[in-house]
Amino acid sequence: QVQLVESGGGLVQAGGSLRLSCAVSGRALDNFAMGWFRQAPRNEREFVAAIRWSGGETYYRDSVKGRFTISKDSAKNIVYLQMNSLKPEDTAVYYCAASPSLIENSDYRTYSWGQGTQVTVSF
Repeated sequence: QVQLVESGGGLVQAGGSLRLSCAVSGRALDNFAMGWFRQAPRNEREFVAAIRWSGGETYYRDSVKGRFTISKDSAKNIVYLQMNSLKPEDTAVYYCAASPSLIENSDYRTYSWGQGTQVTVSF
């Protein structure tokens, strides 16, 4: 069982930056992919970015390309989401997720999830 703990959320003005962290524990991650998702009020949870633990390939939703960067520190078992040029529409609870098939399978029920961290971007 994978345990995930997010941190780094907060309130920032539009155009600002935040870095989210996801500390991972519980098992080896060699065959896993890690992802960041977000959910705004009255919206469904949506994919933001993902990274393969072994190969390091990254994936992004179109609206965050060029602004967000997902990365990992394999020695510390931490996944980061660097968010630059933040916009009010980025406001949401951000969740870290892990799954061996996170890239290929969009069934969120099969993922391990963190508790989420709030990101609020003001005008």
